[in-house]
Amino acid sequence: MATRLPPHDLEAEQSVLSAIMIDPDAIIKVADLIKPDSFYEPAHQAIYQAMQTLYEKRQPIDAVTLTGQLKKDKKLSAAGGAAGVARISNLVSTAANVVEYAKMVADGYVRRRLITYSGEISEEAFDPGKEAKDILDGAEQRVFSVSQLQGGKSFSSLKDTLVESFERLDELQKSGGEIRGVPSGFADLDHLLAGFQRSNLIILAARPGMGKTAFALNITHHVAVAAKKKVGFFSLEMSREELVDRLLVAQADIDAWRLKTGRLDQQDFLKLSDAMGVLADTQIFIDDTPGLSIFEMRTRARRLCIEHNIDLLVVDYLQLAQGRTKDNRVQEVGEISQGLKNIARELKIPVLALAQLSRAIENRGEKIPQLSDLRESGCVTGDTLVTLADSGQRVTIAQLKG
Repeated sequence: MATRLPPHDLEAEQSVLSAIMIDPDAIIKVADLIKPDSFYEPAHQAIYQAMQTLYEKRQPIDAVTLTGQLKKDKKLSAAGGAAGVARISNLVSTAANVVEYAKMVADGYVRRRLITYSGEISEEAFDPGKEAKDILDGAEQRVFSVSQLQGGKSFSSLKDTLVESFERLDELQKSGGEIRGVPSGFADLDHLLAGFQRSNLIILAARPGMGKTAFALNITHHVAVAAKKKVGFFSLEMSREELVDRLLVAQADIDAWRLKTGRLDQQDFLKLSDAMGVLADTQIFIDDTPGLSIFEMRTRARRLCIEHNIDLLVVDYLQLAQGRTKDNRVQEVGEISQGLKNIARELKIPVLALAQLSRAIENRGEKIPQLSDLRESGCVTGDTLVTLADSGQRVTIAQLKG
């Protein structure tokens, strides 16, 4: 059986190079789409690398200067000689389609990377010394890295950003001060944060029994029901049945004890029926797997974002997740918090993580939370962009205005 060649398009590769020789500034248009390794043909890799060097030195890019640069790089022979460079320079008559050519080159590169990674993943899967979850995480990282190869706009001018900001602020003003992030449903909190912002890790910390989960569920309920947004919820402590019961109680406005004990009257059942209809129309996704590792959470969060494009991720609670560093619990929790921050940045969504405060707060005369009270915190506060405990003001969950 004949060996199949890796995906590539030599004509597109040559057309990119030819277009840049016609218009050297065209290299700017394709710089985020391709790099030297994106080319399949080694000669084309060498030529494109020389083009980048010339552009960085603010020198002309043509057959003559390229030949000279390739000589300096000792790659002229590998690039096909002066005749090969001259031949490529005459392939296209305009640089107008350079971006389309570059996209074709990038497509071949992505396909080749996928083939390479598939082989690596296959080899790892045959290795009995590797754990399956580590192989899965590595596979997802590789595939995700390939998705980033498609490129994008890496920098925006301040002028363009200011125009976008003005338009956004103008819309906010017209809408009566609508918040910019994901709304929590608590006016004081939304006023402080302007909503939960993309790529932020928000730590909600309290001692056990203070209502962390209830607060997080209230936020989840508001985001999903009132704001019509999508929420992912990692429940490492409670089962999804318990969470659903709490959501039903909140939506139906019935007594939680009566629901738990089954002492519901006809009116309660009518309210529950209506509540189920409302909640069934929401997009809340619950994972109640206990003891998830940060790597498993990242994998599942990625998948959830791909499948449902969620707007908020909630983790209840941070210290129940598992890290790789087992010998030092402080380091392990630091690893988990850093992992959650990475999830927020990678997926460009806010992550609300619940955390327990240490008992140290109970031994002080004035029981005002401090950053150091985050239980087993280690690096937790360093990974957190929003913290409310440092104001010195004692504010209970109930005091926040809904």
